[in-house]
Amino acid sequence: MEYVASLAYAKEKDRQDPLNKFREQFYFPQRNGKDAVYLCGNSLGLQPKNVKAAIEQELADWQQCAVEGYWAAKNPWLYYQQYCSAPLTGIMGASRQELTVMNTLTVNLHLMMLSFYRPNKQRFKVLMEAGAFPSDQYAVETQVKFHGLDPEQAIIEVSPRAGEHLIRLDDILEIINRESDSLALVLLGGINYYTGQFFDIPAITAAAHSVGAYAGFDLAHVAGNIPVELHNWDVDFAVWCSYKYLNGGPGAVGGAFVHEKHASNRGFLRLGGWWGNEESARFKMEKGFVPKKEAEGWQQSTAQVFNMVSLKASLELFEAAGIGALRKKSEELTNYLEFLLQQLKGINFEIITPKNCNERGAQLSLLFQERGKEIHQHMTDAGIIVDWREPGVIRVSPAPMYNSYQDVFHFYEIIANIASNA
Repeated sequence: MEYVASLAYAKEKDRQDPLNKFREQFYFPQRNGKDAVYLCGNSLGLQPKNVKAAIEQELADWQQCAVEGYWAAKNPWLYYQQYCSAPLTGIMGASRQELTVMNTLTVNLHLMMLSFYRPNKQRFKVLMEAGAFPSDQYAVETQVKFHGLDPEQAIIEVSPRAGEHLIRLDDILEIINRESDSLALVLLGGINYYTGQFFDIPAITAAAHSVGAYAGFDLAHVAGNIPVELHNWDVDFAVWCSYKYLNGGPGAVGGAFVHEKHASNRGFLRLGGWWGNEESARFKMEKGFVPKKEAEGWQQSTAQVFNMVSLKASLELFEAAGIGALRKKSEELTNYLEFLLQQLKGINFEIITPKNCNERGAQLSLLFQERGKEIHQHMTDAGIIVDWREPGVIRVSPAPMYNSYQDVFHFYEIIANIASNA
């Protein structure tokens, strides 16, 4: 596709975009008396305008129904998690049996590891990417210690090769094969938060299974960004948050996937709680945990209505837009952003995100060898909202649900002006 670095071109692309109407369904923060150029959906999605009415509905039902809201509310609270999990099945490539929403990401990661990381004398190692998001690193470190093991011995990290920024699939597969007898779990981020690299989940999963290890993924930067096929790819488990591309709001409820071959097995080890118990026996208040034969069998507590309502509202927009159409626009937006960045002169940075669309989502990571923090501050002062990650990356993420080609062009204009005045 031939791109043009002009406002007229960006306006025409927006005019042709069938998803451009969804932009009006979101609130943009204001900077300098106008909408900010918000390219930070990989950290926190914008607020959908339908959230306020959705919250007010639950407040009204709480006011009018009190405890009877569990069955008499407009959206009965007994089944609230299912209002979010149902639309997520298409986005994550899962059946209703395999997906639930509950807790938050790292809590869910710990719960999944308690089920899927059960080391013994021979199999005790966990493979993860070097530079994984700190919460994942902390979770794995403490899980290993929980089992009385030494993280230095039990955790294997796969790193980029010298002089490179990205992790090669061949290197991941080589370690899996090399550590085949001792490997218990492969646990990677679906997308590395720093570089924006999207890993080959089906290839990694197949390799893990070939040596007798489980394969799990943190999909915080994947959910709502890239459609995946967790069931068909035979992934054992996955977890994610919903406050980034899914626009569920700050601290919103997390999600979890458990493949049906595990979820349907009531004997598969998990921690119990009454919301994960078989529904027909839940209110008998009897001893003996009998988990649901589905991912909801990992739930522990009553659905967090007010921590799910914003996600429920946002997912209505996802269902209307379609994850396939959103992904198509995302590729085009990100390609246009990459093209514009290549036109910049007088500013020293490197795009460290893969060039191949199949190996990245909406994010481009710009690595600055010098003045990166200063340039980020200039962007902030000019009304651009992107984020800075030490030691030198500015992450730019045009979210297709609400970002436009004009957003991307205005970002380019502003950064070009910063470069010319440097």
